[in-house]
Amino acid sequence: MIDAFEHLACPIGQAGSGRVRYGAAMALWRDGQISEAQLEVYRIAAAHDGRDPAPMLAERGLPTPGWKAAELLPLARLYRAARVHLLALDHPGAAELRAALPLAPRRAAPPVAEDAAAQAVAAQWLDAARHAMALAQTVLSDAIATAAPQLRWTHHPAFTGQDFGAQLAANHAYAPLVGGDDKASAFGLLLIAPGQLLRDHRHLGATLYAPLTGPQRWRFGPARNLTTKAAPSPVWLAPDRPLLAQTGRVPFLALIYRAQAADLPARIIPAADWADLEQDQHV
Repeated sequence: MIDAFEHLACPIGQAGSGRVRYGAAMALWRDGQISEAQLEVYRIAAAHDGRDPAPMLAERGLPTPGWKAAELLPLARLYRAARVHLLALDHPGAAELRAALPLAPRRAAPPVAEDAAAQAVAAQWLDAARHAMALAQTVLSDAIATAAPQLRWTHHPAFTGQDFGAQLAANHAYAPLVGGDDKASAFGLLLIAPGQLLRDHRHLGATLYAPLTGPQRWRFGPARNLTTKAAPSPVWLAPDRPLLAQTGRVPFLALIYRAQAADLPARIIPAADWADLEQDQHV
């Protein structure tokens, strides 16, 4: 539905804009995004390119659909750039991910309340992470920069448990890129400060980590050795597969997708070497 919202914001007075807005309103009405009463306003205004539907909606006590164009476009473009990047990656969950990420989601980003601590992490590390992205990722890097004022940073729901440690809680941030009330899946940007440990854990559903910066160290079980991976090597996890990640000397910025139980914390897997790893700045 991103294109429909974009067309709904077609400039007032532009030749043919009234019909463009009405066509977009029809698409939104068919999808259940606006009411019949809102659609009627756009029908009436369609005959006059210079007639702004917003005052008419206000007079009738109806809300203006979606976001203002200045808020929508950067988020929509970031979603598209992120989707293109993810669909080019090769991993066992590629087909599942393609089906899960539509060309245009019902909502490009949720109106979540940002967390002050997470916002501080983003303010400190996002620019450094973006500049550390590979030159081949310039489109996505530019999209992140443009959308940055509209991103709502919070703590990732998977990593809110006390067992993940106060250090990680104070040094990571998450910005969702897809909105809505359905918590069956989630997709967004994960940012972790340098030198942090994401302790051994498992997710209830399939999960993709798609690093945009690197390298990082990973392991897939407390008894396993750590493996260094460079961006953009993806890490696809089947449900309940264990994972530990350790960030390096640059901030860790990644796209993260969770297929199920997106609002639930991950399950921690205790390991005896966390204290040593949290002191290790080797990567």
